[in-house]
Amino acid sequence: MSEVKITVRPNGPYRVEGPIKLVDAEGREWDLTGKAAVSLCRCGASVNKPFCDGTHSKMGFQAAEAAVRAEEGSTPGFPVKI
Repeated sequence: MSEVKITVRPNGPYRVEGPIKLVDAEGREWDLTGKAAVSLCRCGASVNKPFCDGTHSKMGFQAAEAAVRAEEGSTPGFPVKI
C-alpha cells in the first residue's frame, strides 16, 4: 500500500500526496479521480474550499509552522495531549 504524505507549505496549504479519500462533513466523498495530490486550504479564505486557491498569498496568511509540544514527555509524533 502506498503511503500518504502531507507537506505543510510555508504560510500556505497542506499538500497531500498518495492514495487520497476526502469526505465532507455530511459523509459525501469528493471525486478525486486522476489526482495524485491535492492542496488543502488552511488559511480559511479560499473560495474553493476545502482546496487551496492561492488566496493565502493575497491576504498575507502567517502560519505557525512548528508543532508545539504540550508538555515534556509527550509522545513523539503527537505533540498535543487531548
